[in-house]
Parts: sequence; C-alpha cells; structure tokens
Amino acid sequence: MGRHLRIWWPKHHLLTQPSSHDLLFGWFVSSSPASVDIVIALTINETFLSHLSPALEEILQETNRDMPVNLKDKADFCVLGLSAADPGKGSKKKRDQVCGCYRITEPLESCRQLAVGSNSWVQLMHNSCSGYWGENLWLPEVHHIHWKGEVVYHCDVHVIVYETPRHGAHHFSLSYSHYPRQVKVPMKKPKWIKELHAKHPQVDLSTAILAMNSSRAASATLYKKTCSGPEPSVSQPFLIWMFYAFIWHALAISAASLSTLFYIIIHNFHHFMRWGSQSWMYKVSSNVFVTAWSNIKIRSCQYLYWPVFLQNSDLRSQPSVEYAEKAALRKHSMWSTIAIDILLGNLIGLSLLYHAEAVSLWFLNSVEGLNNYLRMGSVWLMGVPAGFKLNTELAAILGTTSLNVVQIWSTLWVFVGFFLMNIVRGIAIAGMLFGATVITALMVDMIGAATLHISALHSLIAYLYASQTQALAALWRLFRGQKLNPLRLRLDSYDYTVEQHVVGSLLFTPLLLLLPTTCVFYIFFTIVNTSIRVSHVLVEVFISIIHETPYVKILLWLVRPTRFPAGIWFEIVSCKYNGVHPMEGSICDSNGINPDFDNAPSKTDKYRRSAALVSFLRISVPSIGQIISPHCKKIFTGVSASLVAESAYGVLTGKRISYGPVSHPPSTLPWMHIPIKEYWQLCHKSILSHMADRRCI
Repeated sequence: MGRHLRIWWPKHHLLTQPSSHDLLFGWFVSSSPASVDIVIALTINETFLSHLSPALEEILQETNRDMPVNLKDKADFCVLGLSAADPGKGSKKKRDQVCGCYRITEPLESCRQLAVGSNSWVQLMHNSCSGYWGENLWLPEVHHIHWKGEVVYHCDVHVIVYETPRHGAHHFSLSYSHYPRQVKVPMKKPKWIKELHAKHPQVDLSTAILAMNSSRAASATLYKKTCSGPEPSVSQPFLIWMFYAFIWHALAISAASLSTLFYIIIHNFHHFMRWGSQSWMYKVSSNVFVTAWSNIKIRSCQYLYWPVFLQNSDLRSQPSVEYAEKAALRKHSMWSTIAIDILLGNLIGLSLLYHAEAVSLWFLNSVEGLNNYLRMGSVWLMGVPAGFKLNTELAAILGTTSLNVVQIWSTLWVFVGFFLMNIVRGIAIAGMLFGATVITALMVDMIGAATLHISALHSLIAYLYASQTQALAALWRLFRGQKLNPLRLRLDSYDYTVEQHVVGSLLFTPLLLLLPTTCVFYIFFTIVNTSIRVSHVLVEVFISIIHETPYVKILLWLVRPTRFPAGIWFEIVSCKYNGVHPMEGSICDSNGINPDFDNAPSKTDKYRRSAALVSFLRISVPSIGQIISPHCKKIFTGVSASLVAESAYGVLTGKRISYGPVSHPPSTLPWMHIPIKEYWQLCHKSILSHMADRRCI
C-alpha cells in the first residue's frame, strides 16, 4: 500500500529564499496508517536557536497550552524537521549511517533528537521555479521522512500551499459554521452506515484546518520566545499616531459621557417604575403597552451592557482565527444593531416631530373611519345581509350591543384626541432615544388600544358562538345515544331516558335556528379582528427583523467575503508522476483527494515510483442567503402546519386563535447597579482597549 504525505506549506515561504538550515515547526496529524498530514506554521533559522535549544521543550509546552483543546487532543505543536536549501554541501554535514539525515550544529541536532523521540521527522529540500508573474518560487520537496520508526524515501507527496489565516482577513472552514444543520438520524442505522463509521478516515481535514487557523497564534508565541520580541510590524509615523490617539481619546470621552447620561436616565426611570409598580396606573399601562415595555427593556439592557461586551477586545489572544472571528461577530452584533436602530429611530422620530399634527389627525380619522365601518356593518347585519333571513330579535340584540360599544369607545377617543399630538411627540422622542423598534412597538400598542372594543366584541360573540356550537354537538350526541368521555377523549355509548330526549329536542331546535344569526355576526367580527391582528403581526415581524438582521455580517461579507468560509477547494498548479505530467487539468475534491493520484500504481520495494502534487488552498464563499437565512428563521420559528391547522380549528369552533409567528426577541440581561463614576470609567476603558486592539491588527 502506498504512503500518502500531505504538506501544508505557508504561502509567504514561497517568495522567501530559505537559509542553509531552517527548523520546521507545526503539527503532525496522522489520520491513517498510510497517510499523514504535516501542517507547517513557521520556520526558524538555526542562528536564532543557538541559545534556546535546552529550553525548547519548555517553550513548545507553553505554546501547546495556548492551543485549542480540540487540536491538543489530536496533535501537539512540535519540531517537524529540517528544511535545507542544499543538503549536499557544507563541511559540518556528514551522512548518518542509520537514516541518511545530515548532522549539523549541536543545537539543531538536539532539536532533531527531540522530534525523533516522537518517531516523526521530515527533511525537506527547496527547488526554485518560476511563478505566474515571473517571480522565483521556492517549493519544498521531501528528501525523506521518519514514519513511525521507519525511514521512507519515496511516497506520494501533496504540497498544499495555504495563506496563513489572519484575524480580520480570512480563515478556513469545511462548511459555513453559522448555517444550522438539522439532520434527522433514524432510530436504527443500516449496516452499511455502521461499517462506514468503523473504517478509519483517510483524511483528517478538520484537524489540519484547525491547525492552520491556529498557526498564526503559535507562530507569534514561538517567535516571541525565540527572538525575544514581538513580531516585526510596520510602525506608524509619530504625528499620524498622535492624531489617531487624539481622535480615539476624544471619541472615548464623548461616548462615555453620553452613555453615562443614558445610564442616569435609565436608572432614574427604573427606580420610578419600581416605586409605582403596585399602582393601578402602572398595571394598566404595562398590560396595554406590553410590546413597548418589552422593547424598552431590551434596549435599556443593551445600553447598559455595551461596554462590558466591548471590554474583552483582545481578539488576537484567541488561539484560533476561527474562534476569534466568532467572538468578534458576537461582540459587534449588539452595537451594530443599536446603531442601525437608533439611526432609523432618529429618522422616523424627526419626521413624526415635524408632522405631529398631521399624524395625530390622520390617526383620529382612521379610528373614526373604522368605527363608522363597524356601525354600517352592524346595521347591515340587523337587516337582511346578502339575502339571508336572520332571527330579528337576536340580530337586534347583538347589533344594538355592538352599536352601543362602538359609540362609547368613539366618545372616549374624542377626549384622547385633545392630547394625542403630545402622545405622538412623546413617541417620537422615545424613538430617537431608544430606536425605531420602540416607535414601532408603541404604534402597535396604540393600534391595539384604539381597537380594544373590537377585540372585546369579538371575544363576546366568539364565546356565544362557541357555547352554541358545543351545545348543539352535545345534543346531537344525545340523539345518537352517545356521550363524550373527556378522560379518554372518546365517545362512549349511553342510554338516555325519554325525558332527556324530550328536553334535548326542545333545546336543539331553537339553538339550531338561532345559529345562522350568531354565525353571521361571528364571521363579520372575526374578519375585522383578524385583519387588525394581521397588521399587528406584520409590524412585529418588522421589529424582529431589525433585532435579528446581522448588519455586521452583511457589511463584512460585502467588504471581505473570505471572513465567512463555506468550504475549501484546491487549485492544482503542478502534478508529477515519477518525473512526468500525466494529469493535465486534473482537479481534487473537497477532501484534497485526486482519484488518479491516489490510485496510482506502486511497487512494493523501497525504490517504488512516487508522485508529487502541488496545489493552492482556496476558500469557497457563501451566498448572502446563507448569511441571512439562519437569523431569519428565528423570526418564523413558531410558524408550522400545526399552527395553521390550530388557527383554522379555532376559527370554526370559536376558540382563541394564535396569530402570527412566534418571534423570539433578544434576551434581557440582569439589571446593572454600579456607581456612575465607575460606569464612566468602564465605558472609557472599553473604547481605549478597542483602539489598542485595532492598532495591533
């Protein structure tokens, strides 16, 4: 069986001419007895290790402690081997009689012995070749590898060139990690699935990708230990840095002061509401403006906690770039939602302030128009609606009751109209402070308060209709000699007496004749109430969309889509089989396997023919739909076929209907109680720490 070796080589090493001897640092990932992945993070020249070889093992252990747990369980960061530009020259080199390795200076020999202790060591050579634009590329070639105590000179080598992941630029992933997967696993797995899981995987791409995503953090830690200093970076000019720092300090002071002002207002309002929580006015307002109270509480908690979320801004300390990206998205999602909501709230609030009189007049006219429609409908139902002959007395009672309720509510709204303009201005100011979601929530509650009489009439007539239909169903079972067993939810036989049959017949006839009249009124008010509820649902969906839209993800996807990898693919640039090119235009699958390459014939002896493949690792970018769809699904989590069936059953029987999608707003956090000075310092420190983090990137 042929040996397969995959070398994951950093792209920036292709353009750098290697020195005489470089130590390779990275991970050995053994996925099967005949396959191994070597993920190279960095190379260090022997001159930097002359004084660190005794402490190298301690440095590697410290570096491993900072790596992700999933990576430490599969592989350790260690010395991989030696990279030599020309191993055939040099006075200090001589052939090792066992494996053919070249003994060089004593520090490198100690490192080699440290690596060989794990039965893994690779020696690479470099050859210069021309790139796409004429530059010299230094591609690695395998001289030999120590493979579990055996020295292998010939194996199928796949050199995969990857660009080192960097926070804010890109990282690698086998699939879009933010896209939820819902797979239904059968209770009993087929036999072929068990056999497939029993086989040892030929390629462990997940571990290799996790190692590449952690290569920058490992390189930074090791470079700092070996070179006694941070990674080299381009320093900014002094004047530009001073101006940059002045702008950030001014922004930190202004933002901290503004946030502290909001903190004082929110806490005073919170104490006032707690003081009046037992009053009847508070209970009525909390029941009427339930949507507005919920959104105000969510926005208040976001105002209080934004410096806490921004405080942990040292994303470069994350061991994996993928983990750092996820942490950054979680951190920035809240303030981006606040910013967009406040921007929309100010636009809508200023428009309401400028057109407060027109908006209040339009709202009063709309309410009066709806009441006139109810009057006309009630009068029409009291007559002969659509040619149906109804019970005159029952229609008169229901119609008169409806007209009286509508008239009373219209009279009350005349008094509301005197200060409705001030209410509109208050809604506009609240929206400018708390965002467009609060404006929309207050509008929903205002519409609910203006149509409260319709809900009351619909509930009354629905109760009458439900009672009438249930009585008719019970009397119909009486005639059939059956009764309902509510404990077992079934119909049982029962022998009724003659008197019960007579009384049932006397009740069944008038109830059946009065049912059309009740049904007509019920249908009319159900249509009106459902129309109002649908408008409420649409507005609540708009609120949920503002809360759930991933503004940061959309912006980053437009600017740099590689920050959201949805898979990988390989671009083959060179493919040799024993020195020839038999596969022009060949491609690899998502696992990095080429069928012609991996199934190539081989000899059983140590001098069998070998194959070499060079490819570049590329990133597949998800579509905008994959970015947004997981968040949009949260809005419609309550919509299902069972909900539609339940609503239809509720309409037919007169029971309570669950309207619209059950959206889940952001969860509220515990109320924060800290001194005002401490809160200002927290806000100021959060922005300055974020400035330092942005400067380091």
